[in-house]
Amino acid sequence: MMQKDILLVEDNPDDVELTRLAFAEAKIANRLVVVGDGAEALDYLFGRGRHEGRDPADLPSLVLLDLNLPKVDGREVLQAIRGEERTRTLPVVVLTTSTEPFDVEASYALGVNSYIQKPVDFEQFVWAVKQVGLYWLVLNHPQNS
Repeated sequence: MMQKDILLVEDNPDDVELTRLAFAEAKIANRLVVVGDGAEALDYLFGRGRHEGRDPADLPSLVLLDLNLPKVDGREVLQAIRGEERTRTLPVVVLTTSTEPFDVEASYALGVNSYIQKPVDFEQFVWAVKQVGLYWLVLNHPQNS
């Protein structure tokens, strides 16, 4: 079975690089597709705009979503993902620096699968990415669409 991509929605180049390093360190082989804002994330998932021609049925195995994004924020992206029949069951993990209880509650209310606060420490971040990879890419049995 071919490994599906992981969509990383992150506008901070340092966090993108950290995530790449953490994935390498965690030996997660899935290709990381990076988009820099919420609008592009939706274009990618729904095969429109810059990603016109991409097969929207070819969904990533996982979406790692930052909340504070330019253009369309993470909450709106999550809402759009959950609002579409085809993407409704897509695993979405919020990866953010926000510790606001409101953000945590709002994310779960919108249907996020998991909420992870970005650790400042790289070792912790690698550990968190390993756990996410292990769970969502290895242990979890996705619903067959």
